[in-house]
Amino acid sequence: MLQLNATMTISIWWIRRDLRLTDNQALAAALSNGSRVVPAFVLDTSLLASPAVGSRRLAFLLSGLRQLDADLRRRGSRLVVRRGAPEQELAALRTEVGADAIYAEEDYTPYARRRDGRVAERVTLRLVGGATALPPRATVKDNGEPYTAFTPFSRAWNAVWETRAETPLPAPSSIPTPEGVASVPLPADPAPAPDTPFPPGEAEALRRLDAFTNGPDASVHHYIEERDRLDLHGASAISPYLRFGMVSARQAVVAARRAIASAPDPEARRGAEAWLTEIIRREFFAAVLYHFPRVSHESFREDLREIRWRNNPDEFTAWCAGLTGYPVVDAAMRQLKQTGWMRNRARMIAASFLVKDMLIDWTWGERWFLQQLVDGDPASNSSGWQWAAGTGTDAAPYFRVFNPTRQGAKFDPRGEYIRRGAPELAQVTETYIHEPWRMPLKTQRRAGCV
Repeated sequence: MLQLNATMTISIWWIRRDLRLTDNQALAAALSNGSRVVPAFVLDTSLLASPAVGSRRLAFLLSGLRQLDADLRRRGSRLVVRRGAPEQELAALRTEVGADAIYAEEDYTPYARRRDGRVAERVTLRLVGGATALPPRATVKDNGEPYTAFTPFSRAWNAVWETRAETPLPAPSSIPTPEGVASVPLPADPAPAPDTPFPPGEAEALRRLDAFTNGPDASVHHYIEERDRLDLHGASAISPYLRFGMVSARQAVVAARRAIASAPDPEARRGAEAWLTEIIRREFFAAVLYHFPRVSHESFREDLREIRWRNNPDEFTAWCAGLTGYPVVDAAMRQLKQTGWMRNRARMIAASFLVKDMLIDWTWGERWFLQQLVDGDPASNSSGWQWAAGTGTDAAPYFRVFNPTRQGAKFDPRGEYIRRGAPELAQVTETYIHEPWRMPLKTQRRAGCV
């Protein structure tokens, strides 16, 4: 154990999906309990070895941890990193520093709950406000059963929020931390690409949230008309930051409600309300996974668990590479592979094409997305895919099939998104951009796309 003043009280802030200092309830609880706090992150070796951990998302996490360490150092603290099984590393750290308790933000995924159970068997673990704005247990029916449809969940969620009047916490001005606590270095690889569209860190997350929601002409007020347009930039693009808690879900809700209150006209208000609905949908997906852990690997609907998929591996490879021959699908899949992100509309189009046109098991696509997405989240990813496949809660019916040609024409009318994503179509005119196979041979040759 470190040689510390016997009168000191020490707490450990166990960082998981909360890489921020503002509105961090676990950090606030640790500070209120002790005069010294050890900010700790455990490189969980079982998670690092998981095939679901994509290199782009891991690079975003590691860079975010470096940014957090810099923010901590400006407040007289620093990040302590350990590598191994969390239950072993945290027990050892608690003994080393003589901590009274470990504080962490609650996480609701099946793996996180099992992991936290193992940790709690060895140390005093206190879980506080979690990765969602409201905990899943807070939004249930009067009889205690969980909601399985979004609309009634949304109504109940809003009612609970009104009673709680949640207010984000300010960042602490200082974080006293004991000296001499051993730490291992963060891995240098993988590193984010120099041209990454998502610079990591809390400062960037707050900048994006403010730019999207603040001001009389904020983008959130145009959200309804622009959210599905693939050729425009109407998305908030904060989902990777929410995924790792560089901004809290509570901060996003408060910003959305502020934008609703300040909307200059009814249409702008509807735009901000629509964005708040998407935040609540994220809460719903987290609640579904919390109450029904099996949806992480099998269909929510029991009667649709035995679908006989075609599962052609060559066609799946073509879909992953963006080589299906359908322009909007290929542009979406190449954007995913190049940047680790794409708009929700593009995700729906690509997912529908895989399961409804290619008849490939939705779990294949779900795994590929989770490997590729910077914002890959087990709850949102699984529920999104099951919506597309028609096998989940509130799912699109099995007979609803997105026509990729019509989807492209509607949400990328001039083909600008397609040309950026599939440069072999760069010279194809608007007449044929969504159906290049209709081009006469002479037109194909002029466009350089045969």
